[in-house]
Amino acid sequence: MARQNNEFILAWNSLSGATEEAGWRSIPISSSGVIPIHAGRRFPGDEEALLVAFTDTTIPAGEKLPDGHGFSVERADPDGDGKTWLALTRKAAGGLELFSAMAYDVAGALEAETVADESRLLRVFLGRVRAWQEFMRKGAQVLSPEAEIGLIGELAFLLAVMQAGVSPPLAMEAWIGPFDAVQDFVLGTGAVEVKATVSSLGFTAKIGSLEQLDDSVRQPLFVAGARLSQRESGRNLPEFASFVREMLEGNAGAAAMFSDRLLAAGYHGEHDDRYQRRFSVEGIRVVEVGEDFPRIVPGNVPAGIRKVIYEIDFDRAPGPDAGVVGALKILGAL
Repeated sequence: MARQNNEFILAWNSLSGATEEAGWRSIPISSSGVIPIHAGRRFPGDEEALLVAFTDTTIPAGEKLPDGHGFSVERADPDGDGKTWLALTRKAAGGLELFSAMAYDVAGALEAETVADESRLLRVFLGRVRAWQEFMRKGAQVLSPEAEIGLIGELAFLLAVMQAGVSPPLAMEAWIGPFDAVQDFVLGTGAVEVKATVSSLGFTAKIGSLEQLDDSVRQPLFVAGARLSQRESGRNLPEFASFVREMLEGNAGAAAMFSDRLLAAGYHGEHDDRYQRRFSVEGIRVVEVGEDFPRIVPGNVPAGIRKVIYEIDFDRAPGPDAGVVGALKILGAL
């Protein structure tokens, strides 16, 4: 039976109450039976939590657990049963409505897994929580028009990568831009930074750091410029996301990674009705960053400059269009 979004709130309300005894009170809430999932409260602070238990999987002592805006993840021992329990707990500064949506979503991600592999379920749990951590860090709001176009550009390139023959799991692992990586995709031996525009005259691309176009760490480095046009016959952002999901049917692992990355990028399905603009992808030009490419990097700025944000006209960037397939072959991803 589908879980109701207020299920956690009802459970937390039933557990609420002043007590001087320190510890946990919890209610089993999972219907999957793969791993125990409880709604709980920790006393005497009366903090709401989602608790999950792993019987055969341990968490390394040095593992850094997520700690975000309004929540934390910590080790717990509510029953003294020898299992490895993790508690996703609301902080006092965190809103209950957003935290309940997070708990609902994380529990749903766990219950969507059909294979009883605890190590995988632990990765799913931590991956989904870290995606929420990034989502909240970015404000948990509707994407700005600029960010919306940028995400559509990354989805267009992601689709092109899979259509070129890169397997869905490898394509999803390569897409690291939503987690504020230096470049959007790490593929083969190098990387690809994706830019998008709706302008028909010129292609202004914002470069957000000295490192973004620095190929001294990963080579080769490409810039992929996705040119979009706003058309009623095109797709809006939710439809681009749905199209990618269709390509991931039958691959639960890649689908889970995709959901994590969408959320980390700032996209949440609750905001779908706010993304009304529809776009068509007119083309994707992929150029290798070479010596003549217009860029500011650590190696060509005076000592003492630590941060630079600048713009380039990608249409005037020299170099042949390698195409998506050509770039993937040069990168060693095909």
